[in-house]
Amino acid sequence: MGVSRRFRGESHHKVDTKGRVSIPASFRRVIEAADPNWTEGLAPELVIVYGDHRRNYLECYTMEAIEEVDAKIDALPRGSIQRKMLQRLFHGQSFPTTIDETGRLVLPSKLRQKIELDKEAFFIAAGDTFQIWKTETYEADELAKTEEWLEELPDDFDPLEFLDSAPTPSPVE
Repeated sequence: MGVSRRFRGESHHKVDTKGRVSIPASFRRVIEAADPNWTEGLAPELVIVYGDHRRNYLECYTMEAIEEVDAKIDALPRGSIQRKMLQRLFHGQSFPTTIDETGRLVLPSKLRQKIELDKEAFFIAAGDTFQIWKTETYEADELAKTEEWLEELPDDFDPLEFLDSAPTPSPVE
């Protein structure tokens, strides 16, 4: 059975003074599986997107996920504002990197400063990407948003109802 191409779960990891942080082992398996150039003994690649000033986290894309985004950007009309904005975010304000042989990622100072990351990083899965947060920021921002969402829903609401309105994917051949 192959490795899933979806990240699942969340975890906390220490960040050392050089910006090194261990990536959850299950996340590493997904990154390896979604890197077409990766083979045993090579460092798997990923891309960290940091440019959106409204985000308080780093978004980490597998090579497959970022190639999908790149294809969508390339399909936009050359010179359009949408294409220019997305190119700046996904091409200019991103950081291609690798995972070292011990399963760590080195986060440059610029990226750590953007999210005010110092001693601990919080990793959370987001489908074919994952996010790296400063723990306190995640708890203050995202958990508060979740509480707001839940307060707006009826007490007996089942989140699985959202799946009923999702489009059915076409079968893979």
